[in-house]
Amino acid sequence: MAKLWAGRTAGDTDKLADDFNSSIRFDSRMYREDITGSMAHAAMLGARGIIPQRDAAALIDALQGILDDLESGALAFDTQCEDVHMFVEQVLTARVGDVGKKLHTARSRNDQVALDLRMYLRAQNEEIMALAKSLTAAITAQAEENKAVILPGYTHLQRAQPITFGHHLMAYAMMLLRDLDRLRDAAKRMNVSPIGCCALAGTTYDTDRRMEAAQLGFADIARNSLDGVSDRDFCVELLAGYAILMMHLSRLSEELILWSSWEFQFVTLSDAYTTGSSIMPQKKNPDMAELVRGKTGRVYGDLMALLTTLKGLPLAYNKDMQEDKEAIFDAVDTVKLCLKVFAPMIETMTVRAENMKKAAQTGFINATDLADYLVKKGLPFRSAYQISGQLVAKCIAEGKVLEELTLEEYRAFSDLFDADLYPEIDLTACVEKRISEGGTSVASVEAQIAWVKASLEL
Repeated sequence: MAKLWAGRTAGDTDKLADDFNSSIRFDSRMYREDITGSMAHAAMLGARGIIPQRDAAALIDALQGILDDLESGALAFDTQCEDVHMFVEQVLTARVGDVGKKLHTARSRNDQVALDLRMYLRAQNEEIMALAKSLTAAITAQAEENKAVILPGYTHLQRAQPITFGHHLMAYAMMLLRDLDRLRDAAKRMNVSPIGCCALAGTTYDTDRRMEAAQLGFADIARNSLDGVSDRDFCVELLAGYAILMMHLSRLSEELILWSSWEFQFVTLSDAYTTGSSIMPQKKNPDMAELVRGKTGRVYGDLMALLTTLKGLPLAYNKDMQEDKEAIFDAVDTVKLCLKVFAPMIETMTVRAENMKKAAQTGFINATDLADYLVKKGLPFRSAYQISGQLVAKCIAEGKVLEELTLEEYRAFSDLFDADLYPEIDLTACVEKRISEGGTSVASVEAQIAWVKASLEL
């Protein structure tokens, strides 16, 4: 097949080199953006008188026909073409003859591919943000349903203080809101049109770059043509945002895996999002959560691969930059798939409140409240802390919990203890006393839920 770039060379490359150089197997997914961008370019060429208006109209009509045929399946991609741009141009020229050869006036594949990629990722990022919002809503709904369910809060994976399950879940809702902020922010810098930068230096034609940008929904144009064709910051930014998002999903996955184990039994995941064992009939494995945890490393790898590709490239375009697509496409596909499976997994999860409460009762997680009780009675905190620790040690030695010690046993450690102690170390009271903004009391969790719901509507 004759190469569209043949001229300086014969275009007669080795078959192995052709395969190595080709990108159509993965960049063909950008066909809508490539064709839509070409239609805007043809309209601009006609409007500026660079080509006759009738030719521009013929190009736009033929490009629409190619798009329709690809969408319907009437036209298949020719994998012998080097990339999606050459495929479209080849089909276009076959359909309208020499008029098709006019389309590439005042542009290069360098600015064309940068345009296609920005348009494609703009749409994909919107879809990912919508999925992230759906997951945030699912988490918030579970939090609202379980805003008063008590469980141990952990540090170092050791039982620490009593919290509500709703409070715990809302921490993840806050993480996802930050993810959404990051992706929105990255989208602003991505929404800049590179078309018209051409190969690297702009063009001698009297083009209207802003007309093309406006037609394609861009907020601005790249102000430097070298930067316009070589910038892949937007890919790196999105990958960084996706990596952080996946890190949050992985952390929640880890907790779901722990919580659904026999050792915790805090939640039961739906059969629809678990699997069994091929040899052990009693098993119910949290495979979806484990896969999300595993795929997080994959997205990290995509980010590091692109950073490494870009770190030593001189201006402007280099063929190394073809490697941007497989990395960002893989991350987009992975993040979308993980978000799609995660929301219903959360929605169908059964919370085992009785087991959470039992774990809270046996973990001495009201010991801080015991110390606070003594502080309120006038004892310095460090002295109160020491007495509370000694009482915990006594309970462990005797197989008791703090609530079971008698007042006489408490007074053996300090005369400050009185009958008003027991309401102070009741787990429900311990939770409800956390009245500071952002804390674990039911009222505070309700405020967090309301704030997240309002944020999701923005």
